[in-house]
Amino acid sequence: MKRHQVPGLAAAILAAVCLSVSVQAGSGSDWVSLFDGKTLNNWVQHNGTATYAIKDGTIVGTTSEGSPNSFLCTKKNYGNFELEFEAKLYNKELNSGVQIRSQQVNGDGRVNGPQVEIEASGENGAEAGYIYGESIKYDGEDKGIGWMTPEDQRTPHKNFKDGEWNQFRVVANGPRIQTWINGEQISDLTDERVYKSHPSGFIGLQVHGIKPGTGPYSVAWKNIRIKELK
Repeated sequence: MKRHQVPGLAAAILAAVCLSVSVQAGSGSDWVSLFDGKTLNNWVQHNGTATYAIKDGTIVGTTSEGSPNSFLCTKKNYGNFELEFEAKLYNKELNSGVQIRSQQVNGDGRVNGPQVEIEASGENGAEAGYIYGESIKYDGEDKGIGWMTPEDQRTPHKNFKDGEWNQFRVVANGPRIQTWINGEQISDLTDERVYKSHPSGFIGLQVHGIKPGTGPYSVAWKNIRIKELK
């Protein structure tokens, strides 16, 4: 007797297989919020004495006179990812940034790693969104490497809106780091050397140190979320 495949059963099996493949492919690819708007349970402060407080669902970092750079950092490390956040500078005098793939392995406990610059545009534009090497040092170097984005690529711009919330997007995949501010791409950098020493690390919210007799100044972040990439 010739057997005939049951169409309904075949369709069900195919659907189950497709669903299984889809779930496996999407595993770990969902967005995860790093800040719930209420607590700092996923964060820890490294270096400096700047203060970090929750206000109206945002993280507000405020300078402390005489303090070096301060960093509020995730307790978890991340390697390849897409990161989104909103940032606002309450004072144009304050320089800030968001650390990615950062560490504390220089021997002095100093936070070091790539930083996405946050800087007020002012009248002439600024370097917000470009990549800075925060305290990254190598053998034989007394000082950090400074800017990772080459000087001829750091064109001052006004994509950062002073006194307003600004949407940042960062994609770090292998040695390539791309950044956008308010939908406009700012930087597309590939740096094999830094990737070799900093393939993964924590995310850190920086409050920059200030000169004596100045401040206090504040910067705020909200809607911080990340999606890990395979």
